[in-house]
Amino acid sequence: MNSDEYHREQQHVNFVLREINRQIKSVQNEYQKAHNSTKQVLQNYGNDTSVNYFEVDDRNETMAELEEQRWMASEEMRVEKVVYNHLYKLEQLKGSPYFGRIDLKFPGEKHALKLYIGTASCVDAHDHFLVFDWRAPIASVYYNGTLGKVAYKTPAGRQVTDLKKKRQFLIKDGKIRNMFDTNEIVGDEMLQHVLGQKNDHVMHNIVATIQRDQNDIIRDTKSDLLVVQGVAGSGKTSAILQRIAFLLYHDRKSLNVSQILLFSPNRLFSHYISDVLPSLGEHNMRQVTLADFLSKRFEGLRVQTIFERYESSHTLSTEQLKIRKFKNSAAFMKAVKRYCRSLKADQFAFSQILYNGRIFFGKETIKLLYESQPAAVKPADRFLNVKNDLITMLKNRIDAEADTKPIQKRVDNLTSDQYNEFFTTTHAKDIQSMSGQRHYIAYRIAKNHLARVYNAIFNNEFFDPYIQYQDFLKQVKLPNDISKAAWEKSIKEFSHQLELHRLTLDNATPLLYLRDLITGEGLNHDIKYLFVDEMQDYSIAQLVYMKHAFPNAKLNLIGDSEQALFKDVQAPQELLKQLNNALTAQHPRLIKLNRSYRSTYPITNFAKSLLPDGNQIQPFNRSGDLPRIVIRYNWTSAIKATKQIIRQQLKKNNTVAILTKHLAEAKKIYTNLNINVKKTLMSDSDRSLPQGVLIMPIYLAKGLEFDSVIAWNVSKDNYNQKRLLGTLYTISTRAMHDLTLLSIGPVSPLITKSHVSPKQFTINHQFN
Repeated sequence: MNSDEYHREQQHVNFVLREINRQIKSVQNEYQKAHNSTKQVLQNYGNDTSVNYFEVDDRNETMAELEEQRWMASEEMRVEKVVYNHLYKLEQLKGSPYFGRIDLKFPGEKHALKLYIGTASCVDAHDHFLVFDWRAPIASVYYNGTLGKVAYKTPAGRQVTDLKKKRQFLIKDGKIRNMFDTNEIVGDEMLQHVLGQKNDHVMHNIVATIQRDQNDIIRDTKSDLLVVQGVAGSGKTSAILQRIAFLLYHDRKSLNVSQILLFSPNRLFSHYISDVLPSLGEHNMRQVTLADFLSKRFEGLRVQTIFERYESSHTLSTEQLKIRKFKNSAAFMKAVKRYCRSLKADQFAFSQILYNGRIFFGKETIKLLYESQPAAVKPADRFLNVKNDLITMLKNRIDAEADTKPIQKRVDNLTSDQYNEFFTTTHAKDIQSMSGQRHYIAYRIAKNHLARVYNAIFNNEFFDPYIQYQDFLKQVKLPNDISKAAWEKSIKEFSHQLELHRLTLDNATPLLYLRDLITGEGLNHDIKYLFVDEMQDYSIAQLVYMKHAFPNAKLNLIGDSEQALFKDVQAPQELLKQLNNALTAQHPRLIKLNRSYRSTYPITNFAKSLLPDGNQIQPFNRSGDLPRIVIRYNWTSAIKATKQIIRQQLKKNNTVAILTKHLAEAKKIYTNLNINVKKTLMSDSDRSLPQGVLIMPIYLAKGLEFDSVIAWNVSKDNYNQKRLLGTLYTISTRAMHDLTLLSIGPVSPLITKSHVSPKQFTINHQFN
């Protein structure tokens, strides 16, 4: 591209930046005014809360004034937030106002219209667009269109135009570093530059390099079950985060970020992706790990984490693995549902409610209340009716207690201030007669007196889901490959774990499902979009429960069946067949991402050769060194070799990650690796990634990437089972620029008997 064209484009960048800087100054002043106004209203509100509540004549006026102050404070904070968000978006555009340009010629127009695409929109004083938001309907032409006739969707319907030019920019600190015209969505030159950079401690947005298949994921608005199967390094997680930003833009009037929930593999990953949405001008959605979610539902119990399940997997017997597989299946969840629907009143694990050591509501009373409900009513509704009946009985008891001598005596002993404190609510302030006020106070005292009983009813303490679940386990029909003795042993183990206030993941989901089906609780109707990342590490049973728990949510399941850590590698079609059988949807959709961008061509070529169907993976053509296999025959020489590798790699990389099969290996390496650089043993409680040497089990590295990776001890003794193929593949695909596989003894047959060619790696073999 000639220098005149560069000069013209740089002049346009300068023009846009001058307008952005002008707006920033204006909005900064606007924000300061809004902030001061909010501060003043909040100060007035704080002063007004000291008004005397106890004068009866002033109550109504005081409440009205406070309500008005609350509304004013809320409105001022809303205005301040809007102005702040506008300022934040302008600041984001300051260094790099846009990354793309499309020239469109519409029917009937003589000249093509130049449109610039950036992370947020920007208009001038006359409301002319200087930059279009990448999520705008017309911006889809940049991502999906090729030169010539193109169509795009708008709220008004399908529009057709002629794409004359597609230009891409790399702008940094207001200067064009590179630009080129292309017919593709993002040219390889742009990708080479972005992908060749050193790894950072957080993920960045990819709006400037979104590919066509990623764009299909981002802009999908119809699917209620979107399954994304992407190979390692295909940008599936990045695409999903851009999808969240797009949905918030597309459905701005009906969707807010609090209605989106993401299940992430661990807290480290949650921190790693935490900058993406803010960089696009959006607040982060709620993130939760499966264990954190379940722990909140089981107060007082410590629920096993996915990491702990992975760590314990290699210690389980064949029979235990079969039991785990059964409990993780859709068939097991269907059995739970059938059991709950068929329960009779005398089969429920009802518990008596005690008060001061005495029975307040006995089991028989609760059972009779349940039996009195119509048999055609489903269990959850019958349970709710019982709950309401118990509350009604309690209210009658409270009403009777209010007239007893002990309660009346307490009323007589109240001071004037204590007496008036009972009349601060909207309902109470309307009671004018002395007898009415006296009865109201007596009722309130009696109610507080019996609050423990009310809480017991409200919290369903008259029902024991743990005993109910054990009853289910004792009568469920077992598969042919599980013995009765092994099953009974597993029931005893469940009971023992409960005594220790612990719960395994295999039992947590079906137990929670049973409890929710019986009580009708546990449903969140507010969540509209549910995202599950690394979904291959979730059981079908867990996904079935999520669909139950979030009935109004559109499900977005993201993962790679080749990176399974708990089971044999599954073909995507097999996994999807299981999902389709378990999760019914009106508009399901599968999108596959087969091109890998993270690693260099040699690393991706090596990693894909480990898999039986790895030929489907398309490596991005970024040059780099061949992976190295380093073989040593004892622990001491392996540690010595590791030190040498680290010294070499840190000369050109910021981070070297030593990835192990499990935590015990990582701890041993950390203890014995004496080096003069910073080393960090990562745990599942860590929330950020430091630089230097990182040592961690592979589960904690899920979704992460590192400049250089050392795969620890890929020997035939350490990787001796087919189900570890996914682990080995996942470790290899964490490396961006350099990969070393260290083996203590002969290399695993998962490597030597795979499709890996000797030309795809170098080998360093040393017997001492």
